[in-house]
Formats: sequence, C-alpha cells, structure tokens
Amino acid sequence: MILIGMMGAGKSTVGRLLAHHTGWPFLDNDELLLQIVGKTPRALLAEDGEETLRASESAALRMGLASPAPSIVSAAGGVILDPDNRRDLQGDAAVIWLKANEATVGQRAMGAAHRPWLDTGGAGWIRAAIAERNPLYASVADLMVEVDRSSSKKVAREILEWLQRFEPCRSVLP
Repeated sequence: MILIGMMGAGKSTVGRLLAHHTGWPFLDNDELLLQIVGKTPRALLAEDGEETLRASESAALRMGLASPAPSIVSAAGGVILDPDNRRDLQGDAAVIWLKANEATVGQRAMGAAHRPWLDTGGAGWIRAAIAERNPLYASVADLMVEVDRSSSKKVAREILEWLQRFEPCRSVLP
C-alpha cells in the first residue's frame, strides 16, 4: 500500500497507525531517503538542489514499491509530478490518496523543520502545489480519503475498512 498526498496530509502518522494495526512494515519517505543518500530532504535540497532531491525521492519510491508485500509506504508529496513515478504507482500496490485542503496543509506543515518548500513560498506555494498535484493524485489513487475533518485514527480506520472489503480472507482489522 502506498500513501500519497501533500505534506501535512498525515501520511507518516496514518502509515504508522496502519502498520500498528496490520503488523505490516512501514517505510517512510524521509527514512528511505536517509538510507539512500544519508540526508534529510531539507539537507538534500540545500546542499544538492531540487533536481537531486526529486531524483532521490523517486529512488525512495521505487525502493518502497520493491519492498516485499504486504507493506505500507509513504511517498514524498512531489513524486506525483514525475510521469514515470505515476506509471510506477499504477502497479499492483493499492494507492491511497490522503487529500488535504490548503488550510489543513498550512496548519500542519508551516513551520515544520523538515519541510523546506514552505520557507519562502508559504501559503502561495501550498495553493499552487495543491492545484497542480490534486489532479495527478486523483489519476493514480485507488482510494481517496479526505483528512481535513478527521483524526488520523479515523482516517486509518477508513482505510482498514476499505482494505477489508478487498482482502476478506485475511483480517486486517484489529
């Protein structure tokens, strides 16, 4: 299962909750980046530039997609911009889009040390990124869950219930 969406949508939090309830391993984008290049996204962007960061995020996505199933992978928000990544996301893994509006992303992501995109762009960057990315997220998602008015626990529960409908032989619910 791959979790996609904007920064601040809750991919890491929901991914950890899902892993707790299913027993499946959780592979977080930032942790995969550290394994691949030994840097955080912020450091990678500052030291090596956006092109290197995007390529590294794509490599982290491929690493997550190659992990033994079942597993839960949170993808960097920007991987959706690359057509090759979108094609890869349309493989066998279920793709869950955690959809957050501008206010939610701003509230959750602004001021976070590991989110360099917001240092200079702020609300304008969020607005433009959502407008560009939402149609792309929608194009690959098997399930869309709106996160604006739901707790992470409710979002995880909705995903678990959806999974249960597709894996009736294996209980994924606690």
